[in-house]
Amino acid sequence: MALKPLKDRVVAIVEKPLEKTKSGILLGEAKEKPAYAVVESVGPEVKSVKRGDKIVYKEYSTTDIKLDDKDYIIVKEEDVLATL
Repeated sequence: MALKPLKDRVVAIVEKPLEKTKSGILLGEAKEKPAYAVVESVGPEVKSVKRGDKIVYKEYSTTDIKLDDKDYIIVKEEDVLATL
């Protein structure tokens, strides 16, 4: 099932936090989840981001959804702070 955002909404897949560094050092569980995700789809009124962009967003302005073992967010375009 694919999520199709309406108006100025963006659907993105939340990236999992790193469990270990490139050199193999194990990291503890983060107290806060990262506020970045990869854009999966955009609504018809979205102008500044596109599918595949990695975005930074306001952490408390999303709707969280879990489908097919993937964590998605739906966020308004105005709450997207930057692209990476």
